[in-house]
This record gives sequence, structure tokens and C-alpha cells, in this order.
Amino acid sequence: MEYVIGKTLRELRKEAGFTQKQVAKLMDKSETGYASWEQGLSEPSVNDLRRLCRIYEISADILLGLDEDC
Repeated sequence: MEYVIGKTLRELRKEAGFTQKQVAKLMDKSETGYASWEQGLSEPSVNDLRRLCRIYEISADILLGLDEDC
């Protein structure tokens, strides 16, 4: 399965007008740690996915690429 979380995170962040640094701060993560998610080098934990869903006001299906509109 193609890694879609990173691509989706980048698109959501840009649509929301956030920088990586801003999202990292909201997530209590380092900017490098957050950037590694967008680059597909690592994946957010389940708890991190929950926080991202709250920040972007979306369902986890969108982040995981399970939503047909992705």
C-alpha cells in the first residue's frame, strides 16, 4: 500500500496555512519529527493521529487514505 499519510499531512497543513514548525508545536513534537512524517520516514502513533484529526477537524479515514475522496 502506498504511503499516503505524509502526502495527506502536507496537503492538510498547506490548506490550513500552517508551517511545519506550527504543527509540530501544536503536537508537542520537534519540527524534525513532524517533518519525518510528511516525508514518509516515520509514522505518527495512534495518539498522534488522534491529535492530528482534532487539529485538522477530519476523520482518521482521511489520514489513513481510507476515504474515497482522498
